[in-house]
Amino acid sequence: MRKSLRPIVSVLLGLAFLLVGSGLQFTLLPLRGSAEGFGDLALGVIGSAYYVGFVSGCLLGPYLIQRAGHIRAFTAMVGVAAAVALAYPLLPAVAAWIGFRVVTGLCLAGLYLVVESWLNDHASNETRGLVMSSYVVVNYMALTLGQAMVSLYPVAEAGNFMIAAMLISLATIPVALTRSAQPAPITVVRFRPRYIYGAAPVALVASFMIGSANGAFWGLAPLSAAGSGLSVDQVGLFMSTAVLAGAVIQWPVGRLSDRVDRRLVLLGLLVGAAATGVVLYVSEASGTMLLLFGILFGALALPGYSLAAAHAYDKTSASEVVSVAATILLANGLGSVMGPLVAGAFMSTAGPRGLFLFTALAQALLAAYVFYRTRVQVSLAAPDKTEFDLATTALVGGVVTSEAPHPSDPSVILPQPYAAALKEAEVTRARREAKDGNDVNALA
Repeated sequence: MRKSLRPIVSVLLGLAFLLVGSGLQFTLLPLRGSAEGFGDLALGVIGSAYYVGFVSGCLLGPYLIQRAGHIRAFTAMVGVAAAVALAYPLLPAVAAWIGFRVVTGLCLAGLYLVVESWLNDHASNETRGLVMSSYVVVNYMALTLGQAMVSLYPVAEAGNFMIAAMLISLATIPVALTRSAQPAPITVVRFRPRYIYGAAPVALVASFMIGSANGAFWGLAPLSAAGSGLSVDQVGLFMSTAVLAGAVIQWPVGRLSDRVDRRLVLLGLLVGAAATGVVLYVSEASGTMLLLFGILFGALALPGYSLAAAHAYDKTSASEVVSVAATILLANGLGSVMGPLVAGAFMSTAGPRGLFLFTALAQALLAAYVFYRTRVQVSLAAPDKTEFDLATTALVGGVVTSEAPHPSDPSVILPQPYAAALKEAEVTRARREAKDGNDVNALA
């Protein structure tokens, strides 16, 4: 195990620093924006701006990495993300923060692409599950820790932004000093929404709707929790425990979906999450009770994407795994752009807990659609399913696949210089194998 992880420890350590700083900002920005007098709708736009940048980074990031290489691209994007973290308290204006979040989202998407392509390149078929599972665990633990750090300094001061910038900056050190070889140039993936909708409509629609509900939660839940009477310390605890609950529950839920129709498991989660959202909206739960409801909401709402992704893999060809992963991630990102905008409007009219009214409506609509699909399309038999794999279904950033992308995959576009070099290497290997075969025949 240690031997398998040693080549990628530096990359995972850099990622941990990066995501602790990023997780801190997810909780800090809505609270600081509220203290600056930003309205709920404005904060919803700021939350959406991050996902606009993230989707843009998924599309544009590969070209930057092709141009500069993995280490240089990683260093440049970390530098920009750290600088932006310091810019928030210097220019507390809605328009500026929208621009800052777009830039941050773009950088984070690019950084995820660097890390994931690096891990894929250094993992063999025997170690890929261990490598990618370690990556997912680091993601969730770092984001959870970052959410909990919001109480280090008063929200109205610049201390937390400085801590976030320092942590993000530290991410460059293990990567810049690594002795591990850089991976091959990153590939550009084709998106195939029509193909996926035809094969697994629930997967594509669920990815979008879950992105809408969960994107609103990530962007506005700290504001909603604070508006419901929680202190800054409790807001950090509310977010970190909700995220941790969602992470912990993914594996048992996924294994359950291996034995029964994944759509039915997703339907159960959606109904539970919608009911929890309604209770959060209509009740006057506060303090410990509100924290417990937050844990329950995280456990029911956050694993939905994993089930949607697993259902997509069940219904599509194994040769399409890269484009499937990329397309459902893009659908989730587009939903995350819309969610905070609409949820912000709900909060402006229905109060802080209007967020949970919005998530309940989104989850209820999706539950109705999933129920309809279970009536018109029979479920797959267990032997026809792919086994649930946390590494390929967890929503952590870019595209993680259980197998390294192969140049012959029709969903992958290789950069021209790399494609030419790869073709030359294959010709050389074929000649060597032919020569070895002739030598063996001569000896015989």
